[in-house]
Amino acid sequence: MTGGSDWLPPGKVAAVCLSVDDVHPGRSTDDYEAGGDLDSGVLGRLRELFDAHPRLRATLFVTPDWRERSPIPTRRRLARVPVVREHVHLTRPRRRGTMRLDRHPTVADYLRSEPRFELAVHGLTHLARGSRPPAEFERLGVRAARRRLERARAIFAAARLPVEPGFCAPAWAFGPALARALPAAGFQWVSAARDIETPVAPGARTAGSGLHGLPLAAPSVLPGSLVHLPVNFQATSGQARADAVVAAGGLLSIKAHAIKDALGHIALDGLDGAYAEKLHELFTELEARYGDALWWTTLGETAARVAA
Repeated sequence: MTGGSDWLPPGKVAAVCLSVDDVHPGRSTDDYEAGGDLDSGVLGRLRELFDAHPRLRATLFVTPDWRERSPIPTRRRLARVPVVREHVHLTRPRRRGTMRLDRHPTVADYLRSEPRFELAVHGLTHLARGSRPPAEFERLGVRAARRRLERARAIFAAARLPVEPGFCAPAWAFGPALARALPAAGFQWVSAARDIETPVAPGARTAGSGLHGLPLAAPSVLPGSLVHLPVNFQATSGQARADAVVAAGGLLSIKAHAIKDALGHIALDGLDGAYAEKLHELFTELEARYGDALWWTTLGETAARVAA
C-alpha cells in the first residue's frame, strides 16, 4: 500500500531527497576514491552543495567493510568456465577488514561531524561470487542475510557512527529472503527500486532496477511493514522529470554514487564535478520555482513520517 499524501508535512507540496551509494574509506591513492579523501573528494563536493543550498541534506549508503574491486568480472578466463564461474570471485577482492570503518577513524570522525549526513547500510562487503560481483545478497538465505546485516551494524557501532535502520541492496539485488531478514535484524525502511525512465504519471509504477510494481514517485509500505523509498532521478535525467515529480506531489528521489571510475567502469551517476554542478543548477531552479513549498528531507526522515 502507499503512504498517500499524508506523508508530506503540512504546507509542503512535494519532497526532495538525495542519496549517495558506495561510500567507504577508499582514497584516490587506492583503487578509487569513495569518501576517504574527505573534503578533497566526493564528500567535499557534497559539502559544497550543502553550503550552496542550506536546506539540502543527503542519505549516505555506506558499506562498512568494502571488499569489491570491480563491479564487473575481471578474471576473464574463469568467467568463461561454466559452473565454476558461479562459485568463485570473478574480480579479485580486497582483504577482509582493509576498509572497515572502525579502522579508519579519520573518516568516521568526518562522517560523525557532519549533521547533514544521514548514514544507512549498503551491504557489508559489496562483494559476491559469480557473474554479478556486487550482488552481495542475491543468493543468501534468510539466516545468512540476517547475519550479514547484523555484522554490518556492529561495525557502525564499533566506529561510533549513528546509523539509520535503513538499507539499500548492492546491485539492487533484493529478493524474498532479504525482505524477511531486514525486519528480523531491526531494519525499518529500504530503497529497493530505481526507475529513471518510466514517465511520471498518476499511478506510475517502478519497472527498472530492483523491485517492480511499486509507486514510482511516492513512498509505500511493503509486506512486513518495511517502508519503501523509490529512486526516480539521476545524472542522466532532465529538469522536466524533476518538475513532473514535484507537480505530482511526489518524492523527487535523486541518486548518486560516490565512485565515478571503478577501474575503468564508469558510473553515469558518479558524483564528479559535472554531476555536482548539474545538481546545483537543479536545486537552484527548484528553490526559485517552489520556495518554501518543498520539503528538503532525507530518506530516513521520510520513512519515519510514513511509518507514523
